[in-house]
Amino acid sequence: MSKNGITLPAFVSASLLVTSSILLGGCSSVSGGDAESSSSGASEGSSESPAGGEKDKPPELIGGGKTVFPDRRMVALYGAPGNPALGALGEQDPAASVERVKNLAEKYQPYSEEPVIPAFEVIASVADAVPGDDGDYSNELSPSELKPLLDAAKKNGVYVILDFQPGQQDFTSQIKEYQELLKDPNVGVGLDPEWRLQPGQKPLGQIGSVDASEINESLDYVADLTRREDLPQKAVVIHQFAGSMITQRESVNTSHPELGITLHADGHGTPDLKEQTWSALQEGLPQNIYMSWKNFYDEDTPTFTPEQTYQVDPKPWIVTYQ
Repeated sequence: MSKNGITLPAFVSASLLVTSSILLGGCSSVSGGDAESSSSGASEGSSESPAGGEKDKPPELIGGGKTVFPDRRMVALYGAPGNPALGALGEQDPAASVERVKNLAEKYQPYSEEPVIPAFEVIASVADAVPGDDGDYSNELSPSELKPLLDAAKKNGVYVILDFQPGQQDFTSQIKEYQELLKDPNVGVGLDPEWRLQPGQKPLGQIGSVDASEINESLDYVADLTRREDLPQKAVVIHQFAGSMITQRESVNTSHPELGITLHADGHGTPDLKEQTWSALQEGLPQNIYMSWKNFYDEDTPTFTPEQTYQVDPKPWIVTYQ
């Protein structure tokens, strides 16, 4: 099929399929459950200076430096804490998640000239079949629910991407609710247009979409926050598997030096189907956007090995496991 100038094979995202079992029963259960640090002498991954060190030293990214790409690659677990149905990140406690993602990153390092950093992509707001008190069909997890996972990540040198499924709310409004978490130098943002709904739409009734103008508002906000707090670049992950998911994509503003922007190919299937989608998503892609890839444990047939994943052209900058 061809949408917005992008010709794509006909398939649906596995996140749509996996999340359907959650949405049909509502998401209330989620809110109840759903390279090394550059700072010598501090906790691994911490941006804080050790006692007696340079207290005014600007914060750096895990692995050192202030630029996300092309200075590093990442391998991430995706999901919500305490909810295994939403992805691999929810299948174990925070400490076990740290060990699991570190082991994954180590398996990729032999095939990369750049350091491969472990990461969590945490679903901060989950598309919900129930409209909720605010009527937006999105269940926002509180910072206190995310804290154990984020604390474990910071202590152990794991980058964090807060992923947003905003329902009928706009992306920027939801991102602002997590402003304090985003002041951490190693916390970035993920935008999931699959779950961005228009008035009258509900999750699972259709694949969601967002216009580039709304993405640009979010990019402006995150860039301004990053600059104001004197933080290193923030990773911004934009998910896509169908052309209709991002309208006017050629207008996405990639000029912010505060941001490292990556387009995340979010589809599943056979190797041929995934690579066809990978190629199609690059058609008309604005400059300064890096390409990233998702591996699915259950829906891919088969799941790529680390070596096979890094043989994809171009080599993915973030590889996420769901």
